[in-house]
Amino acid sequence: MCKSWDERRLGDFGECKIGLTYSPDNVVESKGTLVLRSSNIRDGRLAFEDNVYVECRVPDGATVREGDILVCVRNGSRALIGKTAQIDSNAAGNAFGAFMAVFRSSINEYVFQLLNTEQFTRQVHRCLGATINQITNADLRSFKFLFPPENEQLKIVDILRTWDNALEKLVALSSAKEKRLRALRSTLLLSELRSNGQRRNWSPTRLSTVTHELTARNGKEELGRDYVMGVTKAQGVVPMREQTIARDISRYKRLPTRAFAYNPMRINVGSIAMNEASETVLVSPDYVVFGCNPDGIEPDYLDHLRKTAWWAHYINSGGSGSVRQRTYYADLAALRLPLPDIEEQREIVAILNAAKADLSSTEQMIKAVKLQKRGLMQKLLTGEWRV
Repeated sequence: MCKSWDERRLGDFGECKIGLTYSPDNVVESKGTLVLRSSNIRDGRLAFEDNVYVECRVPDGATVREGDILVCVRNGSRALIGKTAQIDSNAAGNAFGAFMAVFRSSINEYVFQLLNTEQFTRQVHRCLGATINQITNADLRSFKFLFPPENEQLKIVDILRTWDNALEKLVALSSAKEKRLRALRSTLLLSELRSNGQRRNWSPTRLSTVTHELTARNGKEELGRDYVMGVTKAQGVVPMREQTIARDISRYKRLPTRAFAYNPMRINVGSIAMNEASETVLVSPDYVVFGCNPDGIEPDYLDHLRKTAWWAHYINSGGSGSVRQRTYYADLAALRLPLPDIEEQREIVAILNAAKADLSSTEQMIKAVKLQKRGLMQKLLTGEWRV
């Protein structure tokens, strides 16, 4: 540790206040006081989607100010405890944190960087213990960090702000590209926009005529446990956790490359994906697996189509079972697709895949800049690198 740096408690540099709670009876449509919850914190920034407003008297000093640091101190999900965001002008003066703490000091920007380090996360986890799902005001005040002289704090903040600004711009760019991809999917697959400028004769086609169910099993365990995959909405086809894999995997279904798999109990929440790997993998015997007919439908075309609101509407309105919806292959195969000929499908896929790749490159850049900033924080906020 540098001689000019002191290890001090967070409470020595400002005040910590635990936020208010609210009653569902006080919730209003809008124009009330904004309730800031853990769902409003996204990657260290405030997001204003699915907002909750209340109409009640908020005690003096309870509303947040611009620059305040919001810390999630209580949540059902332990992973969210300790997540932070800094209050901007959109929330200042007419919002309060629910199950949040607010830290306020004259060095908010420096403290905000400290609260996004692994050191802060470790201290949070020590306070949580085995069953406790919250940290207290006293816990937050007691957390210890290295604090350099004020002039060095300002220089460190200035350096890290450069990375924050770059991330903010990249996140905004990624959001714009994601919206563009959604719009292209909607207009090219379901509306009047055509790849060649004019609409061809599209006839509604049942999915059963352009796809086929796949039921092949692993048999004598030709593929090992490393090939067992699950399907999630967020990540697609991913390795399944070892503890959830059965001892006998001979009945597991084979999922060839560019074929689709889904859990018939979870397709309604979007858990369906195409195998984008270059080799066959295995999925649970309870999954439905199907492939695309070579001259009927392009796998990538169907993969883009399944990510539209039109597809979600069909899935949520179909299926079998009165208690929990199940969508088997026969249910899905009855879907009537707006389908052009195979050549136009390929033209559309080329456009959509280009937009998808463009979005992916920006997302990879965001990950790289975040990784670079984490490394920089480790060096600068511990005094290993001096400014």
